[in-house]
Amino acid sequence: MTIRESLGMISQPYQLYVERSDTLKNMARYYAMDISATLFGQPCLTRRWGRIGSRGQSKLHIFESEQEAVSLFLDILRQKRGRGYRPTGREH
Repeated sequence: MTIRESLGMISQPYQLYVERSDTLKNMARYYAMDISATLFGQPCLTRRWGRIGSRGQSKLHIFESEQEAVSLFLDILRQKRGRGYRPTGREH
């Protein structure tokens, strides 16, 4: 275990914000994710989603290793891209 791992620091920032809109279907959705450390130093993937402009919903996933969190992050990213979600160029 490295010093960085023992301090509960994430090796690099993982953040994503994507949107999917279709005016014909009255669809305006967002999906956001980030990986950070909990107070106890465990990697935590936070997911947020909902209608653009709303608070939406959220879910936390806590892992034993950063690698597990990154793996789920990338799996969800591939899934969202396949469903038509795209980056907006805006930070949220």
